Amino acid sequence: MCDQTFLAITFGPCDNCSQNKPLMNIYLKNEPINYCSLCVELMACQGLAKGETTNTLKAESESLKAKLEEERAKLHDVELHQVAEKIEALGQFVMKTRRTLKGHGNKVLCMDWCRDKRRIVSSSQDGKVIVWDAYTTNKEHAVTMPCTWVMACAYAPSGCAVACGGLDNKCSVYPLSLDKNENLAAKKKSVAMHTNYLSSCSFTNSDMQILTSSGDGTCALWDVESGQLLQSFHGHSADVLSLHLAPSETGNTFVSGGCDKKANVWDMRSGQNVQSFETHESDINSVKYYPSGDAFATGSDDATCRLYDLRADREVAIYSRDSIIFGASSVDFSLSGRLLFAGYNDYSINVWDVLKGTRVAILFGHENRVSTVRVSPDGTAFCSGSWDNTLRIWA
Repeated sequence: MCDQTFLAITFGPCDNCSQNKPLMNIYLKNEPINYCSLCVELMACQGLAKGETTNTLKAESESLKAKLEEERAKLHDVELHQVAEKIEALGQFVMKTRRTLKGHGNKVLCMDWCRDKRRIVSSSQDGKVIVWDAYTTNKEHAVTMPCTWVMACAYAPSGCAVACGGLDNKCSVYPLSLDKNENLAAKKKSVAMHTNYLSSCSFTNSDMQILTSSGDGTCALWDVESGQLLQSFHGHSADVLSLHLAPSETGNTFVSGGCDKKANVWDMRSGQNVQSFETHESDINSVKYYPSGDAFATGSDDATCRLYDLRADREVAIYSRDSIIFGASSVDFSLSGRLLFAGYNDYSINVWDVLKGTRVAILFGHENRVSTVRVSPDGTAFCSGSWDNTLRIWA
């Protein structure tokens, strides 16, 4: 069977039968082709051996999945919280709001720290992207995007540019300068183009490449200077909502999560999906690597956060309580990896002990759902963004 990813439906001549019909834009071995639905079906059936049907192949696929789960279960000898029983419990945990950043006219959807540990970029449903000084709460730059719902933003590693995008289906890069009155919109560079909304973006370890994820079900790696597509990643069967690059300087993998309830680990060089985890019961809204790069956490609409160990190739912890019934929208680790911060749709932020699986604190302050949570690069504070139009710095 061929590996296919459906992106969009247009109208025109089919590449196979030449008839004017609704077309499915699909990728075959990373090459785009436009086939009508009948030709797609015929192409799918051409690879079937004698006596094979799509139903028998589905049954075989499910059988192989079951065998894989059996093999994984054999390695499941002990739970993480059992191993951590002898570890000393965390002491009293006190965090307060130290700064409140006000200026957005609508829901804050995303934010990112600059590596200088001081500046923050945020994006909002009001179509604005704002660069803040987190110490003074001053706004240093502001850009009005051509669309509302700016769902993704990221700071470049050098601190000299920001990237953002949303319902415009693009990822745009804006260079920053010391002149706060400069018109940033005039210097805008459109780097990435998807066939559906941009859900997340992240620079790699340089300003020259950027990773994006989209509602079209794909992730992509782009060259910032030329806007050229360097690698595309096809494997999700629904919207991709979040991605995170492995923390190692030479890291060539990233993890993505989406509406298909899957968390996929990708090799950036080959474009291959190297590991996949599917234990959530609803959309995965956020993914974040553990600081060592050996595991990652997810936050989901099923009201749980989960920890997956890449070496054990399985889920090792679930962070949930019966009293938590709202989805987790964003997760991030403390610098040591001992704490997991999770923002929820019930306006709260829960802080979890990663090893013991217990909740060590619950933070209140926002007046609407918490949409994003990010720990500062030096680990001394974290920032949360909310649908109440504000950002808060906690320490």
